[in-house]
Order: sequence, then C-alpha cells, then structure tokens
Amino acid sequence: MARRFDAEKLVIASHNAGKVREIAELLAPHRVAVVSAADLALDEPEETGETFADNARLKAEAAAAASGLPALADDSGLCVVALDGAPGVYSARWAGPNKDFGHAMERVRVALDDTPDREAYFVCVLALAWPDGHVESFEGRVYGRLVFPPRGDKGFGYDPIFEPVGEDRTFAEMDPAEKHAMSHRAQAFDLLMAACFAAK
Repeated sequence: MARRFDAEKLVIASHNAGKVREIAELLAPHRVAVVSAADLALDEPEETGETFADNARLKAEAAAAASGLPALADDSGLCVVALDGAPGVYSARWAGPNKDFGHAMERVRVALDDTPDREAYFVCVLALAWPDGHVESFEGRVYGRLVFPPRGDKGFGYDPIFEPVGEDRTFAEMDPAEKHAMSHRAQAFDLLMAACFAAK
C-alpha cells in the first residue's frame, strides 16, 4: 500500500514557473501549503536519468533531502512517434539554456520535415519523496497530434503544437481547467491523490 501524505507543507521540486503554477492549482482543493524549489533557492539537480521516472525520482529525492520536507517532482515531456519518441526525456533540453520553447517547437517541426505522421503523446511521471528516502511514483499519458504553426498562449512548453485526441484546439488554446481535466499531469495527479492523499 502506498504511503499516505500527512504533512502540512510540500515542496514542488521545480524551477519551471508554469509547471509550479499548474501543480499548485491541482493541489489547491487538498489544502496543502506548497513552496517551490526556486522559492527555497534549492539547486536544480542534473537530470541524468534515462526515463521520466528516473528523473522525477532524482528531483524529488534531492528536494526532500535539501529541504527536510516531502517533495513532489514532475518529469514530463513530448514524445513524437515519427521521431522514435524524441524529444522525450530531453524535451526541456531541446529548448536550450534559455528555455526557449519557440525554438524547441521549431526543432520538432524541422525534424519532422515532410513526414505525414504527426502522432505524439505527452508523458508525466510524478514522484513524491519523503526526507527519509521513501518515494511513490505515478505516470499519466495523453495522446494526440502535432499542429504547425503553434496556436494559443494559455499553456507552456510544447502546449501550442499539441492537439489532444478528440479536440480541434491545442492545449495552449484551452482554459487551464479544461486542460487539467485531460492532461497527462492531471492523470498522474489523480493516481497520486488516490494513493497518497486522504479523501477530503
């Protein structure tokens, strides 16, 4: 059985403002006080894992050890079928040192060239780590297709080029509540809540 979360404060182990905001919004109904790794001036560990699960665990464990508080880390990315799953775990690195996702989306477009297959999916793994080293992990996925040029300004990362199955809008064209209802992060979050958080 998964360990239950019963602390009053949780570190969101990320320096990505968009990701921190999205996770904080998902946590809001559960009345958990959150603080980001950036707020605590924690170092960003190098993401040396080969999988999303490896990297999420690495970041959560580092933040929990440094802060003395439970920490929740997300590792997520865009996997393009025609590119053999790239950029995958390197999704953030494709944006370069300045985290320019306009550049990253253009890299995807150029890599696809005239390939007709535009299938893609987002993966999110959430890892919840405690200071004693215990970790629980949960994965969510959402499938869709890529569209160019990018559309919308409400999301972050690769959201402007990702159109989920059954939709004619990109994630960046949706209101946050709509995206939260179907996103890869929301799916992983639902699993986390069911396993580790008592019903309110």
